[in-house]
Amino acid sequence: MEHHLPQTVYQQTIAFAGERHAKNNQLIPGTSVPYIVHSSNVCMEILFAAHQTDHFNLEFAIKLALLHDILEDTDTTESELSERFGTDVLEGVKALTKNDNLPKEEKMIDSLERIKKQPKEVWAVKLADRITNLQPPPAHWTAEKIDQYHQEACLIYETLKEGNTYLAVRLKKAIENYK
Repeated sequence: MEHHLPQTVYQQTIAFAGERHAKNNQLIPGTSVPYIVHSSNVCMEILFAAHQTDHFNLEFAIKLALLHDILEDTDTTESELSERFGTDVLEGVKALTKNDNLPKEEKMIDSLERIKKQPKEVWAVKLADRITNLQPPPAHWTAEKIDQYHQEACLIYETLKEGNTYLAVRLKKAIENYK
């Protein structure tokens, strides 16, 4: 994709992501809401953050926000993603994707280490993703799972807060409200 207006980038990217996430009727966990709504909410956080952030590549960040779960949750391949959206987007999405070969407790730490080697827009998408996910937890979650999710959010905040001040403040508030 050559350089386009942000809304054009959004429309083209969400059409691709929406189709991929809808293939398996993927829903936001614990709801009957199509999964693409989550990606769209992450992108909304990014759009607001962009206005508060100097030297922010909005076109890149929009693509990352809408595609951040595409490798983890759909049958989209790395080569397909790279051909369609470029290597920079592929590398960002790969950093945002948990490595399923690792034990559960290492997955987030590994992903955060990889995110820290990426441009700040990738950091911003991870912050925005967790802000969006800190809604009331699904009814079937145990107190232990809720506590782990809270601790993980604190880890994301501590690790990536330098990446985007606006989103770091939003995440800190969301963490406080989650407890």
